[in-house]
Amino acid sequence: MNVARAAARVRSPARTEAISHRGKVVCVIVRAEPSPEETTFYTPHHFNLQVGKIVYPAGSEIPRHTHRPVIRHVAGTTEVLVVQKGRMIVDVYGDDHARLCSREVGCGDVVVLLSASHGFRLLEDTVLLEVKQGPYVGLHEKEHF
Repeated sequence: MNVARAAARVRSPARTEAISHRGKVVCVIVRAEPSPEETTFYTPHHFNLQVGKIVYPAGSEIPRHTHRPVIRHVAGTTEVLVVQKGRMIVDVYGDDHARLCSREVGCGDVVVLLSASHGFRLLEDTVLLEVKQGPYVGLHEKEHF
């Protein structure tokens, strides 16, 4: 079976790509450009991490606020990577460890890894801002293949 066909790819005018495997979105790539003209979330409400670009006009204000404690039950680790410098290739794998696709990302691009196995090939000196759920439980949570 052609691996490229195994992963459905959906592109929108916002230059966002959702990579799916077996009917489930496993990775979302949000390109740095073009910026949206209005607030745009790239993950649906039911995902365990909400990722979006919030757009505000100059002179507006975000009222001060706090977030009330909410108990959430989360399985797995969702990661968000923001490429701050450099370029790399993101390899996305299915649950059978077969490569679904590879995508080059660069400065300002965002990679949301929802449930995909993944690896990176660095094309340049690269700096990533990584955000993932804690607490950190050590390297034993990773399975290398």
